[in-house]
Amino acid sequence: MYNPYQYNPYHFNQTQQYNPNPNKHTVLRTVEPFVQYGLHEAKHTSYAHALREVAAITYLMGMGYDPNMAHRIVESWEINEVFYPGQRFNS
Repeated sequence: MYNPYQYNPYHFNQTQQYNPNPNKHTVLRTVEPFVQYGLHEAKHTSYAHALREVAAITYLMGMGYDPNMAHRIVESWEINEVFYPGQRFNS
């Protein structure tokens, strides 16, 4: 199979378009409020529910949503503190 980049001398000289080593402190500082929120939420629901909620929020943040908007979106998915109809409270 023909690979057009195999013979392109400029292919390997291109600069990366993303930072493969994001600043650890920036990442942890950004997610910390949601970690604390998840720990608080787990006291009232379950750890599984809280982890799903925080994971969904941070996933949306990774997709480019503003943190507050991501939180509101995930909260809008809940009905009576569950994400799926018929879901048990402690699962």
